[in-house]
Amino acid sequence: MIKKRELLDLDMNSAELKLTEHYEKLRALRFQKSMQQIENPLEIKFLKKEIAQLKTLLNEFKLGLRGDNASND
Repeated sequence: MIKKRELLDLDMNSAELKLTEHYEKLRALRFQKSMQQIENPLEIKFLKKEIAQLKTLLNEFKLGLRGDNASND
């Protein structure tokens, strides 16, 4: 799982890259689940939570709550 500190230190590009990686990993885990080969089914739950956190972070960047636009307040 991503720690809070790591999440706060991410910039927009690295967050988008990590989100893409997580989506690919989630797709692979879902495929493994359908084939009943998954070792840890809870990993899907944690991955979905991290995806939600990354999406929230990216939305904050777009709204200007983080990054360069946040320092203008």
